[in-house]
Amino acid sequence: MTQPEPVEPEADSRGTEVRKVVALVAALVVVLGFYFLLLGRIAISLIGTGDAAAVIIGIGVLILPLLGVWIVFATVRAALSHQHLARRIHDEGLELDTSDLPRRPSGRIERAAADELFNQVKQEWEADPDNWRVSYRLARAYDYAGDRTRARETMRRAVALEKLDH
Repeated sequence: MTQPEPVEPEADSRGTEVRKVVALVAALVVVLGFYFLLLGRIAISLIGTGDAAAVIIGIGVLILPLLGVWIVFATVRAALSHQHLARRIHDEGLELDTSDLPRRPSGRIERAAADELFNQVKQEWEADPDNWRVSYRLARAYDYAGDRTRARETMRRAVALEKLDH
C-alpha cells in the first residue's frame, strides 16, 4: 500500500486561496447573469408596449445586458489567459523574485525598488521583445511599478505571443 505524498502547506493554502477566488468569481458571474436576464425582461416589456418613448428606453435597457455580457466574457477570458501564462511561468521557474525587495506597510513594493526591478526586466525585454515569457515578466514589472495601463497592454501582448508560440 502506497502512502500519499505529503502536501506542502504553502501549496495547499495557495490551492485553497485559488478555489475561493474561483468560487467568488463564479458566484458573481451567476448574480450578473440573473441581473442581465432581469434587465432583458424589463427591456422586452418596455419594447412590447409600443409607445415610442418606452420602445427607445427599452432598446437602451436591452443594450445594457448585452454590453454587460460582453464585458464579463472578455474579462473572464482575459483572466483565464493571464492565469494560464502565470502557471506556465511558475512551472518554468521564471517568476520575478520580489521576496527580497523592501515593502511599504501596505505590502506594496517600495517605488525605487520596483523601478529598479522594472529597469532590469525592461533590458531583458529589449533583448528579446518577441518572447512571451519576457513580455509576461515585463507586464508584472509594470504592475509592481504601479503602471497598470502598460501592464495590461504588455500582458495582452504576452498572451498573443504565447498563442503564436504553440
